[in-house]
Amino acid sequence: MTTLLVIHSSPNLTQSHTRDLAARYVESWQARHPEGKVIERDLAVNPPPHLDMATIGAFYTPEADRGSEAQDAIALSDELVAELLAADEVVIGAPMHNFSVPSSLKAWIDQICRVGVTFRYTENGPQGLLGDKKAVLISARGGNYSSTSPAFAMNHQDTYLKTVMGFIGITQVTAINAEGVAGGEAGLELARNQIAELSAA
Repeated sequence: MTTLLVIHSSPNLTQSHTRDLAARYVESWQARHPEGKVIERDLAVNPPPHLDMATIGAFYTPEADRGSEAQDAIALSDELVAELLAADEVVIGAPMHNFSVPSSLKAWIDQICRVGVTFRYTENGPQGLLGDKKAVLISARGGNYSSTSPAFAMNHQDTYLKTVMGFIGITQVTAINAEGVAGGEAGLELARNQIAELSAA
């Protein structure tokens, strides 16, 4: 069964552009995969905790050596990683917060970047282990941070998320950006059209 994992990170639960765009993408995905499964993880409703020493220590402890405290420390991380491993495709909805991503999404990333699980170290450097998946990154920004904008250098959102995806092996990445949403509908309409084009492909 084909599985889509949807990650919501907007704290705006009722008027979020990224939630609306993600819902539009999910609807088109379900039309193309009527037998598919959709898993939704809402980081605003249930934010992952920031990493602490107990969790980091458990990450680097061999599974056979983890006691009950270590197992408890990484239980949520194991759950989040299992969702990601089960997915064929992941959609991440993220508004721009202070030139990057919401802190809840950063916390999720910290929980799923697991050595020996989603990436490994080799003599040639880190190697991602999730190369059989693809990702769609859906963002919304009050201003225009596109490649043609003077503010592009302050856009640490796209580059960061693409870097993280590549780090865990996901190189088939599509970015859908709703630019300048504080100034009107043009950016949103362009993003909607991109989703429609993906659905038709």
